[in-house]
Amino acid sequence: MTETSIAPRDDWKTLGRRWLKFNFVGALGIGVQLAALSLLTRAGVWYLAATALAVEAAVLHNFLWHERMTWRDRATPLLHRLLGRFLRFQLANGLISLLGNLLMMRLLVGALHLPVLWANLGAIAACGVLNFLVSDQLVFVAAEGSTPD
Repeated sequence: MTETSIAPRDDWKTLGRRWLKFNFVGALGIGVQLAALSLLTRAGVWYLAATALAVEAAVLHNFLWHERMTWRDRATPLLHRLLGRFLRFQLANGLISLLGNLLMMRLLVGALHLPVLWANLGAIAACGVLNFLVSDQLVFVAAEGSTPD
C-alpha cells in the first residue's frame, strides 16, 4: 500500500484503542485551545481571531501527539512523508477544526451571546468525530509493510 492510499480497516479492538488515544490527545488539545483562547481574549484579541489562533495551536499540538501515539503504528521515518502527512493534517483536520470552530463560535457567541469558552467546547465537540474519521482514513495512512500496534 502506498502512503497516499486509503488506510485499511482496523479490527474493532484496534479501532477502539485508536479512538481512546484520539480522545486522550483531543482532551489535551482542548486544554491547549482553551488556554490559548482565554489568554488571547483576555489580552483583548477579538474572539474570532483568538479562536483561529487557538485552534491552530491545538492542531499543531494534536498532530505531534497523533503521529507519535494515536497512529504510531503508521508512523514514517521519512521526512518527506512526514511533511506530506502534516500538510494533509493541516488541510483536513485543520480546516475542519478552523471552519467548524469559527462558524460555531459566530453562531454561539456572536448570535446567541453564549460565553466564549463554553461555546468553544461545543464547537470542539461538533468537529471531533469527523476529525477522527478523516485522520484515520486520509491523514495517517499506513506506510508499506506497517502493522497495527
